[in-house]
Amino acid sequence: MFEWDAMRWGTGMEEKTSEAEKGGRFQPRKLYRIGEIMRYTNLSRQTIHNYTVMGLICEADRTEGNQRLYGEDVFERLAKIVDLKKKGFKMADIRNMLSGEEKRP
Repeated sequence: MFEWDAMRWGTGMEEKTSEAEKGGRFQPRKLYRIGEIMRYTNLSRQTIHNYTVMGLICEADRTEGNQRLYGEDVFERLAKIVDLKKKGFKMADIRNMLSGEEKRP
């Protein structure tokens, strides 16, 4: 359905540097609202919500208005989910595969 290309969408992922390289200043990471994720991935709001409820993706934070915010890592995670679905895996199997991935050191 989609392949995430950080350079194409310009998320700043290619610009990650250490705090020391930035002069010791804290640089907050980019957080994405669900609408932005929808635009970049062509997944529906309901699909992203369902994946969140199922624990396949995790919100990073919430806005003052209680909107979900997701980190840059959500794009890679969604690409894995879509790829595994294309290969015919059931959602329960995908959840097990991805939860095992999180437990690795």
